[in-house]
Parts: sequence; structure tokens; C-alpha cells
Amino acid sequence: MDLGLTGRKAIVCASSQGLGLACAQSLAREGVHVVLNGRHAGKLRDAAVELSRQTGQPVVPVCADINTAAGRQLLIDACPEPDILVNNNVGPPPGSLEDWTPQVWAAAVEANMMAPIFMIQAVLPGMRKRRFGRIVSITSAMVKSPRPHMALSTTARTGLTAFAKAVSLEAARDNVTLNQLLPERIDSPRQEFMVAKLMSSSGLSRDEARARVADSVAAKRFGTLREFGDACAFLCSEQASFISGQNLQVDGGSSPGLL
Repeated sequence: MDLGLTGRKAIVCASSQGLGLACAQSLAREGVHVVLNGRHAGKLRDAAVELSRQTGQPVVPVCADINTAAGRQLLIDACPEPDILVNNNVGPPPGSLEDWTPQVWAAAVEANMMAPIFMIQAVLPGMRKRRFGRIVSITSAMVKSPRPHMALSTTARTGLTAFAKAVSLEAARDNVTLNQLLPERIDSPRQEFMVAKLMSSSGLSRDEARARVADSVAAKRFGTLREFGDACAFLCSEQASFISGQNLQVDGGSSPGLL
């Protein structure tokens, strides 16, 4: 299927590895000119060179911290008229209520709610004026099914979800969509981090810990980065122009809820 994205321009935040890079890869395979982003120059440069080699598409690396106004401006300067914005950022680690000081809360809200909101504010008016825009924010399956140990992340990401839903109601008339991808058990560096925590707390080997986690998924396996990235590319496509304000769970069918 031709997704109608050839020659489009995308900013993909936090995309030197993991879920962000997977989205950038899928978009570049569809002919999108991608701006990659990360905070580690060498790692980011290597990812950009490899992505361009794989796809033949121009890839621009922008080393910037999107939690800062200056960092966000560097991304906009590199791609002043993006057709696509993929919001992504590192999430806070699991914890408990007594661990979450005001400073910890402020950092989580800045990274997982305010930074993506500010990116949306920066690109949305131009998208609406040009009458094409696709904004996809990577959040978490726990936006729909909160858990105590992930409440810090879930609270901030749910705020972003509410903002995107509100904005989507006006943007749809101008062919601009805002949707969220809710990953769960995707085989990414973040998942490796969670497996390592399970190993530490339970004494399991890596293989045993991964098997336990995979067994908790309805599909009885981890999701692949390619599967996740391709879901993002579809939401950015011409064909997805009538899908907006939605939260797509990419979780191997694990969610027990109807909605």
C-alpha cells in the first residue's frame, strides 16, 4: 500500500533508538524526509547515517534536549514546515508515592506532557494553514490502565492525551490529525530496562525474566519495533485522514477493556 507520504517532512523526537527510531525508519521507508533527534551526538549521528543508508532518504540529525525551549527551537529551525510530528520522550522510572518529590513531579510533567504540548503548539498552526498534518504522540498503555508503580508517568501522559483530544476537534477540519500510540511490551531498550529491574528484584536470569514478561502478553511474545513503527506510519498516511483523537494500543491484544 502506498501511504501517500513521499516527499513529506517529519520531526521525530527522541529518535536515536527504540520506539522513536522505529517510527523514523518506517516513515523514511515511505519516502519521508526525517529529522532525527537525540541528546547524544555520536549515537544520533550514527543512527542518521545508517537510516539514510537503509532508505536512501535524506536524514537530518538534530542534537537537542526537547525538555528545553532552546532544544525545541533547534528542531523547528531544522524543519520549519513539518508535515508530521512524532512526539516521544524518555519516561520516568517506576516508583512509589513516597519517592515522588515536587522536583520529580515537575520533571515528569515537563518531559511527558509540557514538552510535547509545546511542540504541538509550534507546528499546528502551519499544518492547518497548509491543510495537511499528522501528529502522533507515543504515550503508554497505562494511560488506559493505570498502575500504582507507573502513576508518575501515567499522570503526565494522560494530561497530554487530554490536550491532544481537545485540539483534535478543531484541527480535523483542516486535515490535521492528532493520535496517540500506546505501546506495551515492545522489544525496545525501554523494555530491556524493565526486564533488568525484574531480574534485580526476583533473581531471575535474563531469559527467564523475558519469558515471564512475554507470558503476560496475550500474544505470548514481545511486539517488534517494526510493527510499532509501521503503526505510526499508517496513522501518518493519507488513508488515515479520517482517524483523529484516538489512542491506538499496540500491545499484542493484552488490554482487558472494551475502550
